[in-house]
Amino acid sequence: AIAFAMHGHAYSVGILDADIHGPCVPKMLGMDGQRLTVGPIGALPAVGPLGVKVVSMEFLLGSKEIPVIWRGPLKMIAIQQFLSEIAWGELDFLLIDLPPGTGDEPLSVMQLIPEMDGVVIVTIPSEVSQIVVSKAITFSRQLKVPVIGIIENMSGFVCPKCGTETDIFKVGGGQKISEELNVPFLGKIPLDPRICEDSDRGLPFILEHPDSPAAKAFMEIVEKIEGFLKEKGQDC
Repeated sequence: AIAFAMHGHAYSVGILDADIHGPCVPKMLGMDGQRLTVGPIGALPAVGPLGVKVVSMEFLLGSKEIPVIWRGPLKMIAIQQFLSEIAWGELDFLLIDLPPGTGDEPLSVMQLIPEMDGVVIVTIPSEVSQIVVSKAITFSRQLKVPVIGIIENMSGFVCPKCGTETDIFKVGGGQKISEELNVPFLGKIPLDPRICEDSDRGLPFILEHPDSPAAKAFMEIVEKIEGFLKEKGQDC
């Protein structure tokens, strides 16, 4: 959703699905069955809705049932190839989707892109998630990668019919940990059953429901990311 929110700000965006063992970006964007192609300048990313360029391990597998049973070194080689051997073209942003935690995939990306603009960390309003997030923030700082901020996902349920908001889980976990660790808080994404429905159907939620509270929250988060980069001195 952040990719399409950025596209709404007239940015050219690419997505690298770096979750080697559980690649799900193609499914969420309606790109099942697509494959990477080879052109004169190298391998080309697949093209998703609104021209967003996507690279995923899913595009290299023969079927959905084939697992990727790799140790760390092989995963690092794959990520390195996705970054250096794909003809991404001109992009304003390359978003890299990573699995939770501080394992091979995030370590590989941070080592291969030492001057990346920063990371955005997503949590849910629970103490268990906050433990993982605190480790991820410390991990990023140890590798000298800026933490752009924290997003709290599943933050309350907003009824799509009447607009009433109900706190199904705890609230404020993202805000709390951002204050404790002195990290910007980017915003809260409310629960909306249409997000799950659209993802399963391969439809970008933010395009299907642009006036929903969740879509508006994504747009506000992108504005805060823009502000972070401008303050850092990057062009947006």
